[in-house]
Amino acid sequence: MALEAPLLHKPTTRFSLNHRRVAASAAAFLRLHRAPHSPFSVGKTTRRIPTTILAAKAGAVTEPVTQLESKPVRIVALVGKGSVSPLKGTPWEDVMLHTVKRLKWVDERYEMVVFTDDICQSNDQNVVSFPMELQRADILVIVAVTNQESVKWIQANSGNIQNIICFDSSPNLQNKLGGSYIHSEAKGDIFGKMFDTAESKKSSESMEVVQTVSQAWERHNSDDIRFCLLVIINGYIRPVPILQNLRSKGLSTLSCMVKNCGPQILNCLLDPNCRKALQCLNECSPVDQVCNYRCIASYESPVLEAFSLCVLQKHNCLGLDAKIPDKPYVPPMVKFQGKDLCHETAEDLFVGWLGSLDWSWRVVAGQNPAYDQFPCQYQLFYRGKAKGSFWYEPVFQVKTLEGKMVWRRRKYRVKRNKVPGTFQFSVLDNGVVSNESWTIVDVADDLSWGLFYYRGAARVAGQSYTGAVLVSPDGAYPNDVHRSRLVSALENCGIKEWELFTVNNSSCANPPLGIPEGSRLHSVIEVKDQKSLSDLAEV
Repeated sequence: MALEAPLLHKPTTRFSLNHRRVAASAAAFLRLHRAPHSPFSVGKTTRRIPTTILAAKAGAVTEPVTQLESKPVRIVALVGKGSVSPLKGTPWEDVMLHTVKRLKWVDERYEMVVFTDDICQSNDQNVVSFPMELQRADILVIVAVTNQESVKWIQANSGNIQNIICFDSSPNLQNKLGGSYIHSEAKGDIFGKMFDTAESKKSSESMEVVQTVSQAWERHNSDDIRFCLLVIINGYIRPVPILQNLRSKGLSTLSCMVKNCGPQILNCLLDPNCRKALQCLNECSPVDQVCNYRCIASYESPVLEAFSLCVLQKHNCLGLDAKIPDKPYVPPMVKFQGKDLCHETAEDLFVGWLGSLDWSWRVVAGQNPAYDQFPCQYQLFYRGKAKGSFWYEPVFQVKTLEGKMVWRRRKYRVKRNKVPGTFQFSVLDNGVVSNESWTIVDVADDLSWGLFYYRGAARVAGQSYTGAVLVSPDGAYPNDVHRSRLVSALENCGIKEWELFTVNNSSCANPPLGIPEGSRLHSVIEVKDQKSLSDLAEV
């Protein structure tokens, strides 16, 4: 539903604004996301995916759901031979081969095979399997194919494929969604295609899918590449649960909001920052965590928190129930400085440099495009006054949508899991609880760097996520002596080094650090000064 800031007149009674209109105007906000452990990323705004697309459009599925969902989704990726991606110059072939694994984490029945376009003119034995794979493909993804012989071959041999998406490829290649070609009309997105204006509502909805997919692709990261494929699967093949989870429940949602949260909704609409948050969120796709969290971080306020606490956390008016992902499984480190890792030592590794420095760790780089990119990320881990209590407070900068640089801070409760080096984190961020499972993947014996993996969910916001952060005492990348060990640790997380986003740690003056008086730090590990500590303290 569209959201416009209502013309607000001074109410003659406490609830003189029409409740239904108030709730409808606020409904776009119901896409709050997790509070990132370490700060978050900013990204471009995308348009909302239509509800019918998110619902896999009534009538689009002609088989019983149980039968449909038992079948594999078959995807063929065809990439230009020798083509290079914007992901730190990684070959597109390697990027798409890694996407094969990442799709399996979502659903084992997603099957993708990757070929390079030289196969179109090859006499290699794989030529036999390539046409066979095309014949049964649900989706053909074409990436960086510009060779005209390859283009002609594709045009002649892909007519039976219902969904074709082309990225960074020859303009002579046409996109196709749900069996309908997208005719070339104008520029403006990565597809470079527009729908015929005479097309039906189906075409209009497909255009919104095109725009969501194209803008996500332009962010050039592994999460969004996978997201592009999931949007196509969800819209034209079968529902994808992690996207299905983000649909409004229509009148039942509005009824829940009006019945339970009238004052909070009214206060939000009367507050300039809260109203801006609603307007900003209405411009985001409900599945675009980058866009949505940037809105929240830009306009957060106590009024916004009260609104989301009532509508989402207390009453769950969307009826959502996101789960923490169970894949990939990432094992914790088992030894530190030659000794078996115990719970006390694991907590000390989180505490890190706090005490010698004003922070535990600084984030060097992260994998998640929504939550690991924000500049100047400081981590504060410490033991609380109460016996057994442990806390995590990330401090980070956000560049708001109005261009201001502001500091943000969150507070997580941390509890041990049964296995040393694994933990449960929980936080209330802008009124929504996020629960996360963290793993200490590896930490150098001299505490020169560490790698922490996380997976989590904001249940009532319908969001689940995974990621990892590389940390060091000064925010600098580990030197080459540690590279092989770091790459191995990343591989244990299912992450390639080229997936990491480097955090901007260049302008971090006056961070609001500090921990509560009476907090305790290390229990087992003695953190010894290094030669560079005096320099680090001045960074």
